Amino acid sequence: MTTSSTPIIKVADIYKNYGSVAVLKGISMDIQKGDVACIIGPSGSGKSTLLRCLNGLVPVNHGSIRVGNFQVEKLRSEKELVPLRHQVSMVFQQYNLFPHKTVLQNIMMAPIQVLKHNAQEVRERAVRLLAKVQLSGKENAYPGELSGGQQQRVAIARALAMQPEIILFDEVTAALDPEMVQEVLNVIRDLAAEGMTCVLVTHEMRFAQEVADQVFFTDGGIMVERGEPSTFFSQPRDPRLKSFLSKVL
Repeated sequence: MTTSSTPIIKVADIYKNYGSVAVLKGISMDIQKGDVACIIGPSGSGKSTLLRCLNGLVPVNHGSIRVGNFQVEKLRSEKELVPLRHQVSMVFQQYNLFPHKTVLQNIMMAPIQVLKHNAQEVRERAVRLLAKVQLSGKENAYPGELSGGQQQRVAIARALAMQPEIILFDEVTAALDPEMVQEVLNVIRDLAAEGMTCVLVTHEMRFAQEVADQVFFTDGGIMVERGEPSTFFSQPRDPRLKSFLSKVL
């Protein structure tokens, strides 16, 4: 769905250090509204840190990040970050559900407590979202009663409950058994088809080939190569990408 309009996410020359360790070294990327962007690369290449920088979970040392109308690196306090988190939701590898709260309560908490939305409206939204991720009837279940795939779909519904324009997915299938991976990817596939802007750190290469508008390859904290899946996977230019793909495809 890539167009030539102003990108909804613009990352320009960002650097991030943890102490003396440089994790991101001058990364730049543009993502258009409605695009599915997949970030791939070896472990420790800075992919998850990059994702966390996009919604202000991790501050950058240098460079700029614009997401929608927000200049992310200028947002300092939690109060300043709340409007950004309304626009940009994140789903993590570990589901981070509250074990002592029901599925419905998990989904409803943030819109009520953070966004101050009406509880009845949020409840109706949560029920609709559970249907969307094919979990109708699980409203009163607790996370411990669900499979990993079901818990991850609850986590996606929880992210959608914030009514974001962008969803970030951080290796959301990495902790799942193989048979559960597909049910989670199907939900993301549906969101992409509806025009949701999705940014995924993923090891699911076939999914990236099928669904992505752009694929980015990071290695050693550097953005090595980017492109459309049709050429990115079949005609890699950089030797590091060629080597990586030879191991994972």
